[in-house]
Amino acid sequence: MNPVIARVTERIRRRSEATRGAYLLRVARAADRPRGADRMGCANVAHAFAALPPPLKVKVLSERAPNIGIVTAYNDMLSAHHPYAGYPQVIKDEAARLGATAQVAGGVPAMCDGVTQGLPGMELSLFSRDTIAMATAVALTHDVFDAALLLGICDKIVPGLLIGALHFGHLPCVFVPAGPMSTGLSNSEKAQVRELYAQGLVGREQLLEAESKAYHGPGTCTFYGTANSNQMLMEAMGLHVPGAAFIPPHTELREALTREAVRTVLANIKGKRFTPIGHLVDERSIVNAMVALLATGGSTNHLIHWVAVARAAGLVIDWDDFSELSAVVPLLARVYPNGSADVNQFQAAGGPGFVLRELLDGGLLHADVLTVALEGLRAYTRVPVLQEGALRWQDLPEASGDEGIVRGVAAPFSPTGGLKVLQGNLGRAVIKVSAVPPDRHIIEAPALVFDSQEALQQAFNDGQLERDFVAVVRFQGPRANGMPELHKLTPPLAVLQGKGYRVALVTDGRMSGASGKVPAAIHVSPEALAGGALAKLRDGDLIRLDAVKGTLDALVPEVEWVARPVAERSAEQAQDCAHMLGRELFGGMRRNVTSAEEGACTWL
Repeated sequence: MNPVIARVTERIRRRSEATRGAYLLRVARAADRPRGADRMGCANVAHAFAALPPPLKVKVLSERAPNIGIVTAYNDMLSAHHPYAGYPQVIKDEAARLGATAQVAGGVPAMCDGVTQGLPGMELSLFSRDTIAMATAVALTHDVFDAALLLGICDKIVPGLLIGALHFGHLPCVFVPAGPMSTGLSNSEKAQVRELYAQGLVGREQLLEAESKAYHGPGTCTFYGTANSNQMLMEAMGLHVPGAAFIPPHTELREALTREAVRTVLANIKGKRFTPIGHLVDERSIVNAMVALLATGGSTNHLIHWVAVARAAGLVIDWDDFSELSAVVPLLARVYPNGSADVNQFQAAGGPGFVLRELLDGGLLHADVLTVALEGLRAYTRVPVLQEGALRWQDLPEASGDEGIVRGVAAPFSPTGGLKVLQGNLGRAVIKVSAVPPDRHIIEAPALVFDSQEALQQAFNDGQLERDFVAVVRFQGPRANGMPELHKLTPPLAVLQGKGYRVALVTDGRMSGASGKVPAAIHVSPEALAGGALAKLRDGDLIRLDAVKGTLDALVPEVEWVARPVAERSAEQAQDCAHMLGRELFGGMRRNVTSAEEGACTWL
């Protein structure tokens, strides 16, 4: 085991002793109770199983068959979740074959950040994670289940389902993905059309044609953003059927993996190899997820989400843990936006299995962890196949299928991970360096301060940004407006960088999981609305973003900086963030949310 990995893990364990101990006591109390149908009143039981066909009632009540709760994020608007329509019936059929029953315990909301980017709906996106966690709890709180299958893929959905499931830590759980859509217009071609549109060189018709060719069918988007980072992390934590992440929807292999999820979760229930999710997700499992994220240059959103996931399991992690791990975890994958390949090409080149095998063999993952698979984490280094209709797993070739996409630890793309933490007099922030050209890792330029992304876009459209500058977009944190992604700023800033200007973004908001080639110091904490230093900045202040040293500073004389007043958000802007499209309903979350580094939690 790499000594840094071991040291960080031990630090997390010690830091979390009290909270983890209390959590495990709660798990034990819940697990020690009689099964639901035996401890509940007759009227409760009758309500719980009223809709089951009589033979299945007999199974649950008289034969004491295991009952699986299905929590689904199905809707037929999201391409990634569209394939889930038929999953409950497949699961019920397989459960019956194995002598069990299954019920759809509930549904959770699933919004698409691709639809809401740059629009008011994006201000509900981050908070949808905790809403999903609560909806998961509502579903499982009927408390008649011996295990749970969790159906979800995209950005906030998997973290939300996981947070919710960990609050039912006594239940064995398996996450059931649906796979990526087939490859359409390449991500690099799509990005090029976006930049041309930002310059006014192509019209809306051409842009819509390109976007529609890129996003064209059922399945997850094929770039390595938050949704597909979720799938990588589920593999690294052993919460999937091994190798399930990137198998396409509507294939025989995908259905076989879904049926195997039923068999797998039943193998982990009480009376068998009891592996509840609260035991499986421990400090080693969380560190494995962090390492996998860093090794693949995954989504910056997970520096928020996995802090919250850890807290749900009684574990306390912070950005310093990510930073220390990043210094020793090599970058083993280049998938768009960190390269030109999409996730289908990543899978073909070796995918998660190749990366996890290299990390395990390099002593960078904890091998001695529980997983839903009996064989442990090593099972996740193999790939599933169908042989004469039977599901089997094969070892991957020793060599990468494409050295331009995945590499071994002996010859990585970079000796360090794809994410870095920045710290200075502007606060603490995160930057995704894996996609940023090395000559842009240090930017020193005057600040141009904006209080909204619309103001920056207008300045670009008016031709006011043809120069070196650091764009500061503030009042975008969790308390201010729910911390929306500012992905719409990527094309104009990329255009300016392409013209040779030295530009960067500094914000207390988020970027997309597809954060690209423009250096962006994001998640700045404390946020401006909480009195953070971004609220002190003025146009013309010199800012230095140094991703090599890990610093983020306003180069203003210290005496002046300390004395400078903190700007306040305008009343008009505050009103704009609080009303229309349901934003009123999330006012309590905005008031109670923790900082980005604390996981932007609304339930602590």
